[in-house]
Amino acid sequence: MASASTSKYNSHSLENESIKRTSRDGVNRDLSEAVPRLPGETRITDKEVIYICPFNGPIKGRVYITNYRLYLRSLETDSALLDVPLGVISRIEKMGGATSRGENSYGLDITCKDMRNLRFALKQEGHSRRDMFEILTRYAFPLAHSLPIFAFLNEEKFNVDGWMVYNPVEEYRRQGLPNHHWRITFINKCYELCDTYPPLLVVPFRATDEDLKRVATFRSRNRIPVLSWIHPENKTVIVRCSQPLVGMSGKRNKDDEKYLDVIRETNRQISKLTIYDARPSVNAVANKATGGGYESDDAYHNTELFFLDIHNIHVMRESLKKVKDIVYPNVEESHWLSSLESTHWLEHIKLILTGAIQVADKVSSGRSSVLVHCSDGWDRTAQLTSLAMLMLDSFYRSIEGFEILVQKEWISFGHKFASVSKQ
Repeated sequence: MASASTSKYNSHSLENESIKRTSRDGVNRDLSEAVPRLPGETRITDKEVIYICPFNGPIKGRVYITNYRLYLRSLETDSALLDVPLGVISRIEKMGGATSRGENSYGLDITCKDMRNLRFALKQEGHSRRDMFEILTRYAFPLAHSLPIFAFLNEEKFNVDGWMVYNPVEEYRRQGLPNHHWRITFINKCYELCDTYPPLLVVPFRATDEDLKRVATFRSRNRIPVLSWIHPENKTVIVRCSQPLVGMSGKRNKDDEKYLDVIRETNRQISKLTIYDARPSVNAVANKATGGGYESDDAYHNTELFFLDIHNIHVMRESLKKVKDIVYPNVEESHWLSSLESTHWLEHIKLILTGAIQVADKVSSGRSSVLVHCSDGWDRTAQLTSLAMLMLDSFYRSIEGFEILVQKEWISFGHKFASVSKQ
Protein backbone atom coordinates (compact mmCIF):
# COMPACT_ATOMS: atom_id res chain seq x y z
CA MET A 1 0.00 0.00 0.00
CA ALA A 2 2.79 2.38 0.91
CA SER A 3 4.55 2.07 -2.44
CA ALA A 4 1.33 2.47 -4.37
CA SER A 5 0.41 5.57 -2.41
CA THR A 6 3.84 7.07 -2.86
CA SER A 7 3.76 6.49 -6.57
CA LYS A 8 0.36 8.11 -6.86
CA TYR A 9 1.49 11.16 -4.92
CA ASN A 10 4.60 11.53 -7.05
CA SER A 11 2.60 11.43 -10.25
CA HIS A 12 2.46 14.60 -12.31
CA SER A 13 0.22 13.32 -15.08
CA LEU A 14 -2.42 15.53 -16.65
CA GLU A 15 -5.10 13.23 -15.28
CA ASN A 16 -3.97 13.75 -11.70
CA GLU A 17 -3.35 17.45 -12.22
CA SER A 18 -6.95 17.90 -13.34
CA ILE A 19 -8.26 16.92 -9.92
CA LYS A 20 -5.77 18.95 -7.88
CA ARG A 21 -6.29 22.42 -6.56
CA THR A 22 -3.65 24.71 -5.13
CA SER A 23 -4.79 26.97 -2.34
CA ARG A 24 -3.37 30.41 -1.62
CA ASP A 25 -1.06 28.93 1.01
CA GLY A 26 0.60 26.73 -1.62
CA VAL A 27 -0.93 23.48 -0.35
CA ASN A 28 -2.07 21.08 -3.05
CA ARG A 29 -5.50 19.71 -2.26
CA ASP A 30 -6.08 16.51 -4.21
CA LEU A 31 -9.81 15.84 -4.26
CA SER A 32 -9.19 12.12 -4.74
CA GLU A 33 -7.17 11.93 -1.54
CA ALA A 34 -7.92 12.70 2.09
CA VAL A 35 -4.65 14.50 2.87
CA PRO A 36 -3.61 18.02 1.81
CA ARG A 37 0.05 18.01 0.85
CA LEU A 38 2.86 20.40 0.14
CA PRO A 39 4.85 20.18 -3.09
CA GLY A 40 7.40 17.44 -2.50
CA GLU A 41 5.33 15.80 0.26
CA THR A 42 4.59 12.12 -0.31
CA ARG A 43 2.28 9.77 1.55
CA ILE A 44 4.01 6.83 3.19
CA THR A 45 1.17 4.82 4.73
CA ASP A 46 -2.26 5.00 6.33
CA LYS A 47 -4.02 2.96 8.98
CA GLU A 48 -7.39 2.76 10.68
CA VAL A 49 -7.10 3.71 14.37
CA ILE A 50 -9.08 4.87 17.34
CA TYR A 51 -7.96 8.31 18.44
CA ILE A 52 -8.24 8.79 22.19
CA CYS A 53 -9.29 12.43 22.20
CA PRO A 54 -8.65 14.07 25.60
CA PHE A 55 -11.80 16.15 25.20
CA ASN A 56 -14.34 13.94 23.42
CA GLY A 57 -13.16 10.40 24.13
CA PRO A 58 -12.48 7.64 21.54
CA ILE A 59 -13.05 8.56 17.88
CA LYS A 60 -12.71 6.15 14.97
CA GLY A 61 -10.45 7.56 12.30
CA ARG A 62 -7.82 6.92 9.66
CA VAL A 63 -4.34 8.24 10.23
CA TYR A 64 -2.18 9.18 7.24
CA ILE A 65 1.59 9.49 7.55
CA THR A 66 3.62 11.42 4.98
CA ASN A 67 7.27 12.40 4.96
CA TYR A 68 6.15 15.67 6.56
CA ARG A 69 3.04 15.20 8.70
CA LEU A 70 0.67 12.99 10.64
CA TYR A 71 -2.89 13.64 9.47
CA LEU A 72 -6.05 12.18 11.01
CA ARG A 73 -9.55 12.12 9.53
CA SER A 74 -12.65 11.01 11.37
CA LEU A 75 -14.42 8.01 9.83
CA GLU A 76 -17.62 9.14 11.51
CA THR A 77 -17.84 12.73 10.25
CA ASP A 78 -15.19 12.72 7.46
CA SER A 79 -13.59 15.78 9.03
CA ALA A 80 -9.93 16.48 9.76
CA LEU A 81 -9.03 15.99 13.43
CA LEU A 82 -5.24 16.35 13.47
CA ASP A 83 -2.61 17.86 11.21
CA VAL A 84 0.72 17.48 13.00
CA PRO A 85 4.13 18.16 11.40
CA LEU A 86 6.41 15.24 12.28
CA GLY A 87 9.02 17.70 13.53
CA VAL A 88 6.71 18.50 16.44
CA ILE A 89 7.01 14.93 17.75
CA SER A 90 9.50 14.45 20.57
CA ARG A 91 8.78 10.87 21.68
CA ILE A 92 6.90 7.80 20.40
CA GLU A 93 6.07 5.00 22.83
CA LYS A 94 4.21 1.72 22.57
CA MET A 95 1.15 1.48 24.78
CA GLY A 96 0.15 -1.91 26.19
CA GLY A 97 1.20 -5.35 24.98
CA ALA A 98 -0.18 -8.39 23.20
CA THR A 99 -1.79 -9.59 26.41
CA SER A 100 -3.27 -6.22 27.36
CA ARG A 101 -6.87 -6.26 28.42
CA GLY A 102 -9.30 -3.42 28.46
CA GLU A 103 -10.77 -1.26 25.76
CA ASN A 104 -8.29 0.79 23.74
CA SER A 105 -5.33 -0.31 25.88
CA TYR A 106 -3.08 -1.30 22.97
CA GLY A 107 -1.54 1.26 20.65
CA LEU A 108 0.84 4.24 20.49
CA ASP A 109 1.39 7.21 22.79
CA ILE A 110 2.99 10.19 21.02
CA THR A 111 4.42 13.14 22.96
CA CYS A 112 4.65 16.44 21.08
CA LYS A 113 6.80 19.50 21.69
CA ASP A 114 3.71 21.72 21.68
CA MET A 115 2.38 20.06 24.87
CA ARG A 116 -0.01 17.68 23.13
CA ASN A 117 -0.16 13.95 23.81
CA LEU A 118 -1.63 11.93 20.96
CA ARG A 119 -2.91 8.45 21.80
CA PHE A 120 -3.96 5.96 19.15
CA ALA A 121 -5.51 2.58 19.92
CA LEU A 122 -5.06 -0.20 17.36
CA LYS A 123 -6.18 -3.79 16.97
CA GLN A 124 -4.02 -6.28 18.83
CA GLU A 125 -4.02 -8.91 16.08
CA GLY A 126 -0.98 -9.37 13.87
CA HIS A 127 1.30 -6.70 15.39
CA SER A 128 -0.84 -4.01 13.80
CA ARG A 129 1.07 -1.13 15.36
CA ARG A 130 4.56 -2.27 14.31
CA ASP A 131 4.54 -0.63 10.87
CA MET A 132 3.06 2.61 12.19
CA PHE A 133 5.61 2.76 15.02
CA GLU A 134 8.60 2.08 12.76
CA ILE A 135 7.50 4.50 10.03
CA LEU A 136 6.74 7.29 12.49
CA THR A 137 10.07 6.76 14.22
CA ARG A 138 11.97 6.92 10.93
CA TYR A 139 10.29 10.02 9.57
CA ALA A 140 9.88 11.95 12.83
CA PHE A 141 13.62 11.56 13.52
CA PRO A 142 15.08 11.53 10.00
CA LEU A 143 18.69 12.39 10.80
CA ALA A 144 18.97 9.40 13.13
CA HIS A 145 17.86 7.17 10.25
CA SER A 146 19.96 8.74 7.46
CA LEU A 147 16.93 10.38 5.87
CA PRO A 148 16.76 13.96 4.58
CA ILE A 149 14.87 16.57 6.54
CA PHE A 150 11.64 17.53 4.78
CA ALA A 151 12.72 21.18 4.57
CA PHE A 152 15.14 20.12 1.83
CA LEU A 153 12.52 18.05 -0.01
CA ASN A 154 9.91 20.80 0.05
CA GLU A 155 9.31 22.12 -3.47
CA GLU A 156 7.28 25.19 -2.51
CA LYS A 157 8.14 28.38 -4.37
CA PHE A 158 8.62 31.59 -2.43
CA ASN A 159 9.10 35.18 -3.50
CA VAL A 160 12.05 35.54 -1.11
CA ASP A 161 15.07 33.25 -0.90
CA GLY A 162 15.09 32.24 2.76
CA TRP A 163 18.82 31.53 2.63
CA MET A 164 19.39 35.24 1.98
CA VAL A 165 17.31 36.61 4.87
CA TYR A 166 20.43 36.69 7.00
CA ASN A 167 23.57 37.95 5.31
CA PRO A 168 26.27 37.85 7.99
CA VAL A 169 28.62 40.24 6.18
CA GLU A 170 25.88 42.86 5.86
CA GLU A 171 24.78 42.40 9.48
CA TYR A 172 28.30 42.87 10.83
CA ARG A 173 28.81 45.81 8.48
CA ARG A 174 25.68 47.37 10.00
CA GLN A 175 27.47 47.12 13.35
CA GLY A 176 30.56 48.83 11.95
CA LEU A 177 32.60 45.66 11.52
CA PRO A 178 35.28 44.83 10.63
CA ASN A 179 37.31 47.62 12.23
CA HIS A 180 40.77 48.14 13.70
CA HIS A 181 40.03 45.78 16.59
CA TRP A 182 37.79 43.09 15.10
CA ARG A 183 38.11 41.11 11.87
CA ILE A 184 36.07 38.61 9.89
CA THR A 185 37.57 35.16 9.43
CA PHE A 186 36.51 32.31 7.15
CA ILE A 187 38.61 29.75 9.01
CA ASN A 188 35.42 27.73 9.55
CA LYS A 189 34.11 27.89 5.97
CA CYS A 190 34.23 24.08 5.64
CA TYR A 191 33.33 23.52 9.31
CA GLU A 192 36.85 22.28 9.97
CA LEU A 193 37.40 24.35 13.11
CA CYS A 194 33.96 23.80 14.68
CA ASP A 195 31.14 21.83 13.09
CA THR A 196 28.47 23.69 15.08
CA TYR A 197 29.59 27.23 14.23
CA PRO A 198 28.77 29.10 11.02
CA PRO A 199 31.36 29.58 8.25
CA LEU A 200 31.89 33.28 9.04
CA LEU A 201 33.15 34.38 12.46
CA VAL A 202 34.16 37.74 13.95
CA VAL A 203 37.24 37.56 16.17
CA PRO A 204 39.82 40.00 17.60
CA PHE A 205 42.07 41.54 14.95
CA ARG A 206 45.18 40.55 16.90
CA ALA A 207 44.18 36.86 17.01
CA THR A 208 45.54 34.87 14.08
CA ASP A 209 43.83 31.83 12.62
CA GLU A 210 46.56 29.68 14.18
CA ASP A 211 45.69 31.21 17.56
CA LEU A 212 42.05 30.27 17.02
CA LYS A 213 42.96 26.64 16.31
CA ARG A 214 44.90 26.41 19.56
CA VAL A 215 42.09 28.03 21.55
CA ALA A 216 39.58 25.61 20.02
CA THR A 217 41.34 22.64 21.59
CA PHE A 218 40.53 24.05 25.04
CA ARG A 219 36.84 24.85 24.50
CA SER A 220 34.04 22.29 24.56
CA ARG A 221 33.11 21.17 21.03
CA ASN A 222 35.71 23.65 19.75
CA ARG A 223 33.27 26.53 20.28
CA ILE A 224 35.75 29.37 20.70
CA PRO A 225 34.75 32.86 21.93
CA VAL A 226 33.37 34.82 18.96
CA LEU A 227 31.63 38.19 18.73
CA SER A 228 27.84 38.45 18.65
CA TRP A 229 27.34 42.21 19.05
CA ILE A 230 29.31 45.42 19.54
CA HIS A 231 27.96 48.57 21.19
CA PRO A 232 27.86 51.38 18.59
CA GLU A 233 29.12 54.02 21.02
CA ASN A 234 31.24 52.60 23.83
CA LYS A 235 32.50 49.62 21.73
CA THR A 236 32.03 47.04 24.46
CA VAL A 237 31.01 43.65 23.07
CA ILE A 238 28.95 40.54 23.72
CA VAL A 239 30.97 37.40 23.01
CA ARG A 240 29.70 33.83 23.21
CA CYS A 241 31.43 30.44 23.49
CA SER A 242 31.40 27.15 25.44
CA GLN A 243 33.02 26.09 28.71
CA PRO A 244 36.80 25.70 29.03
CA LEU A 245 38.12 22.13 29.33
CA VAL A 246 39.65 22.58 32.77
CA GLY A 247 38.83 19.16 34.20
CA MET A 248 39.47 17.87 37.71
CA SER A 249 43.20 18.54 37.48
CA GLY A 250 42.67 22.24 36.78
CA LYS A 251 44.34 22.26 33.39
CA ARG A 252 45.36 25.59 31.91
CA ASN A 253 45.79 26.79 28.35
CA LYS A 254 47.95 29.86 27.85
CA ASP A 255 46.49 30.48 24.38
CA ASP A 256 42.93 30.56 25.75
CA GLU A 257 43.94 32.84 28.63
CA LYS A 258 45.75 35.21 26.25
CA TYR A 259 42.80 35.15 23.83
CA LEU A 260 40.35 36.33 26.51
CA ASP A 261 42.78 39.09 27.42
CA VAL A 262 42.97 40.13 23.76
CA ILE A 263 39.17 40.34 23.71
CA ARG A 264 39.27 42.61 26.74
CA GLU A 265 41.96 44.79 25.16
CA THR A 266 39.92 45.45 22.01
CA ASN A 267 38.46 48.22 24.15
CA ARG A 268 41.30 49.89 26.01
CA GLN A 269 38.87 51.93 28.11
CA ILE A 270 37.93 48.90 30.23
CA SER A 271 40.02 47.00 32.74
CA LYS A 272 37.86 43.89 33.20
CA LEU A 273 36.16 41.25 31.07
CA THR A 274 32.96 39.99 32.67
CA ILE A 275 32.19 36.29 32.22
CA TYR A 276 28.58 35.20 32.74
CA ASP A 277 28.38 31.44 33.18
CA ALA A 278 24.70 30.57 32.73
CA ARG A 279 24.95 27.46 34.91
CA PRO A 280 24.44 27.06 38.64
CA SER A 281 27.89 27.06 40.25
CA VAL A 282 27.42 23.52 41.58
CA ASN A 283 26.78 22.29 38.03
CA ALA A 284 29.87 24.05 36.72
CA VAL A 285 31.96 22.36 39.41
CA ALA A 286 30.36 19.00 38.60
CA ASN A 287 31.23 19.47 34.93
CA LYS A 288 34.90 19.29 35.90
CA ALA A 289 34.41 15.56 36.45
CA THR A 290 33.59 15.18 32.74
CA GLY A 291 36.46 17.36 31.56
CA GLY A 292 34.71 20.74 31.58
CA GLY A 293 34.70 23.54 34.10
CA TYR A 294 34.93 27.31 34.31
CA GLU A 295 37.45 30.16 34.24
CA SER A 296 39.33 30.57 37.53
CA ASP A 297 40.65 33.85 38.88
CA ASP A 298 44.16 32.39 39.10
CA ALA A 299 44.34 31.55 35.40
CA TYR A 300 42.25 34.32 33.89
CA HIS A 301 43.45 37.68 35.14
CA ASN A 302 41.39 40.82 34.61
CA THR A 303 38.15 38.83 34.54
CA GLU A 304 35.08 38.67 36.76
CA LEU A 305 33.03 35.47 36.81
CA PHE A 306 29.33 35.31 37.72
CA PHE A 307 27.06 32.26 37.75
CA LEU A 308 23.46 32.89 36.68
CA ASP A 309 21.92 29.70 38.15
CA ILE A 310 19.98 28.75 35.01
CA HIS A 311 19.38 25.01 34.92
CA ASN A 312 20.11 22.73 31.99
CA ILE A 313 17.77 21.54 29.24
CA HIS A 314 16.77 18.39 31.15
CA VAL A 315 15.48 20.40 34.10
CA MET A 316 13.71 22.80 31.74
CA ARG A 317 11.99 19.97 29.88
CA GLU A 318 10.78 18.41 33.11
CA SER A 319 9.46 21.78 34.27
CA LEU A 320 7.68 22.34 30.95
CA LYS A 321 6.17 18.86 31.19
CA LYS A 322 4.70 19.81 34.56
CA VAL A 323 3.26 22.96 33.02
CA LYS A 324 1.66 20.84 30.33
CA ASP A 325 0.19 18.50 32.92
CA ILE A 326 -1.61 21.31 34.74
CA VAL A 327 -3.10 22.92 31.61
CA TYR A 328 -3.78 20.00 29.25
CA PRO A 329 -6.38 18.77 28.73
CA ASN A 330 -8.04 20.61 31.65
CA VAL A 331 -7.11 23.33 34.13
CA GLU A 332 -7.93 22.76 37.77
CA GLU A 333 -8.90 26.29 38.75
CA SER A 334 -9.03 25.73 42.51
CA HIS A 335 -5.30 24.91 42.78
CA TRP A 336 -4.05 26.84 39.75
CA LEU A 337 -1.53 29.16 41.41
CA SER A 338 -0.01 26.53 43.69
CA SER A 339 0.18 24.06 40.81
CA LEU A 340 1.93 26.63 38.64
CA GLU A 341 4.39 27.45 41.40
CA SER A 342 5.24 23.76 41.83
CA THR A 343 6.42 23.55 38.21
CA HIS A 344 9.17 26.17 38.83
CA TRP A 345 8.60 27.38 35.25
CA LEU A 346 8.21 31.05 36.18
CA GLU A 347 11.34 30.80 38.30
CA HIS A 348 13.30 29.56 35.29
CA ILE A 349 11.93 32.37 33.13
CA LYS A 350 12.82 34.90 35.82
CA LEU A 351 16.44 33.68 35.96
CA ILE A 352 16.84 33.91 32.18
CA LEU A 353 15.40 37.42 32.06
CA THR A 354 17.48 38.52 35.05
CA GLY A 355 20.63 37.16 33.41
CA ALA A 356 19.89 38.91 30.12
CA ILE A 357 19.32 42.19 31.96
CA GLN A 358 22.69 41.84 33.69
CA VAL A 359 24.42 41.25 30.35
CA ALA A 360 22.66 44.23 28.73
CA ASP A 361 23.31 46.52 31.70
CA LYS A 362 27.01 45.67 31.86
CA VAL A 363 27.52 46.35 28.14
CA SER A 364 25.37 49.49 27.96
CA SER A 365 27.21 51.00 30.93
CA GLY A 366 30.51 50.73 29.06
CA ARG A 367 32.16 49.33 32.17
CA SER A 368 32.98 45.93 30.70
CA SER A 369 32.73 43.68 27.69
CA VAL A 370 30.85 40.43 28.33
CA LEU A 371 31.54 36.78 27.54
CA VAL A 372 28.59 34.38 27.89
CA HIS A 373 28.68 30.60 28.00
CA CYS A 374 27.14 27.55 29.65
CA SER A 375 28.34 23.98 29.09
CA ASP A 376 28.39 23.78 25.31
CA GLY A 377 27.23 27.34 24.62
CA TRP A 378 23.89 26.38 23.08
CA ASP A 379 20.41 26.96 24.52
CA ARG A 380 21.08 29.05 27.62
CA THR A 381 23.82 31.05 25.92
CA ALA A 382 21.64 31.87 22.91
CA GLN A 383 18.75 32.86 25.16
CA LEU A 384 20.91 35.27 27.14
CA THR A 385 22.69 36.86 24.18
CA SER A 386 19.51 37.16 22.08
CA LEU A 387 17.48 38.79 24.84
CA ALA A 388 20.31 41.16 25.74
CA MET A 389 20.67 42.18 22.10
CA LEU A 390 16.92 42.77 21.84
CA MET A 391 17.21 45.12 24.81
CA LEU A 392 20.26 46.94 23.49
CA ASP A 393 19.62 47.23 19.74
CA SER A 394 16.31 48.62 18.46
CA PHE A 395 17.02 47.17 15.00
CA TYR A 396 16.41 43.68 16.36
CA ARG A 397 12.96 44.77 17.50
CA SER A 398 11.88 45.32 13.89
CA ILE A 399 10.47 42.42 11.85
CA GLU A 400 13.54 42.34 9.60
CA GLY A 401 15.92 42.63 12.52
CA PHE A 402 14.20 39.94 14.54
CA GLU A 403 14.48 37.49 11.64
CA ILE A 404 18.19 38.26 11.42
CA LEU A 405 18.63 37.85 15.18
CA VAL A 406 16.94 34.45 15.15
CA GLN A 407 19.16 33.18 12.34
CA LYS A 408 22.26 34.80 13.78
CA GLU A 409 22.04 33.61 17.38
CA TRP A 410 20.05 30.40 16.97
CA ILE A 411 19.82 28.88 13.52
CA SER A 412 23.30 29.57 12.22
CA PHE A 413 24.86 28.32 15.44
CA GLY A 414 24.63 24.55 15.62
CA HIS A 415 23.36 23.50 12.20
CA LYS A 416 26.15 22.31 9.98
CA PHE A 417 23.72 20.07 8.12
CA ALA A 418 21.74 23.07 6.84
CA SER A 419 24.61 24.31 4.68
CA VAL A 420 25.58 20.80 3.63
CA SER A 421 22.02 19.96 2.58
CA LYS A 422 21.69 23.23 0.69
CA GLN A 423 24.70 22.31 -1.43
